[in-house]
Amino acid sequence: MIPIGPLMREHRLIEQMVGLVKQELGRLSQGSQADAAFIDTATDFFRTYADRTHHGKEEDILFRDLANKGLSPEHLRTMQELVDEHVLARKTVGRLVAAKEDYVKGNVDSLGEILDSMRELITLYPAHIEKEDKHFFYPCMEYFSKPEQDGMLQEFWDFDQKMIHEKYQKVVDELRGG
Repeated sequence: MIPIGPLMREHRLIEQMVGLVKQELGRLSQGSQADAAFIDTATDFFRTYADRTHHGKEEDILFRDLANKGLSPEHLRTMQELVDEHVLARKTVGRLVAAKEDYVKGNVDSLGEILDSMRELITLYPAHIEKEDKHFFYPCMEYFSKPEQDGMLQEFWDFDQKMIHEKYQKVVDELRGG
């Protein structure tokens, strides 16, 4: 297996969540009230799985290693676009969380920000995933030897093993008031 295999598999799960957000957006667009529990679950997914776990492997491992490979100007530009899109996704999820919190406090006007944030996520992620899957991942594997790819794959597995502990340490710390 090459290192982009697990990343592309993660994309399939992210696409499923994007589909669920799209369904929720449709429900809200028909005049329904926002479902705070759904938004909490979706934003936790985007923060923990899509961003920290998935984007974490891309930025902290793949992109880090690519930065040392003398990328072509096109690949360098694309990698920077991908990092910028990760930042935009983080900001959009943050706006969605803030809007949901305002909504729960009774500010019904924040529903517009909830809708806008959801629209942005369902637009951003499919285009971002297509860029990675179809235009960036495969060409970038050519920069790495087979032993380098194997090492990267092992580093991905090690990264994933730490994630569950990191997430739940944070949960405990927050519950303890820290």
